Amino acid sequence: MKKTLLTFAITLAMTITSFGQAPEGFKYQAVVRNASNVILNNQAVGMRIRVIQGALPGTVVYTETFSTNTSANGLVDLGIGTGVVVTGNFANINWAAGPYFIETAVDVSGGTSYVVMGTSQLMSVPYSLFAKRAQDVVNDQVNDADADPTNEYNTSVVLLGTDLRTTDGGG
Repeated sequence: MKKTLLTFAITLAMTITSFGQAPEGFKYQAVVRNASNVILNNQAVGMRIRVIQGALPGTVVYTETFSTNTSANGLVDLGIGTGVVVTGNFANINWAAGPYFIETAVDVSGGTSYVVMGTSQLMSVPYSLFAKRAQDVVNDQVNDADADPTNEYNTSVVLLGTDLRTTDGGG
């Protein structure tokens, strides 16, 4: 009984902590069309995604495949980094060593005879643009990298009687 309870507790703890982890991957959507430019709706398709580093043709650092179905509008919704790995390791991609490109290939019959549909450079997303500002925060203090006090803007809130007012510290 104790062994079963301990196993259950460990499994529960591992499950709970896994929900707090950031996913290793990102979303990718595409509308799939055949050679005649007709949208393929509600159809099984095979997809291959390659992450390419450097100027094109570049070096393929990661390849994965998906067997999926298009929606009623021909849309596929993939999680790059969650497919069947062919080469590379998604977690080991050094994103700081870009630029990186995504090559999309499709087999409209649902198999693995892929035809390259296009290659597109990966660009920053709003969350990553915001997150890069975290490098300027050290021990809960903003790191003023330029150390130039003349370009700072300071405001403060002052209680005057029953009124709150902001003051411009200038700079």
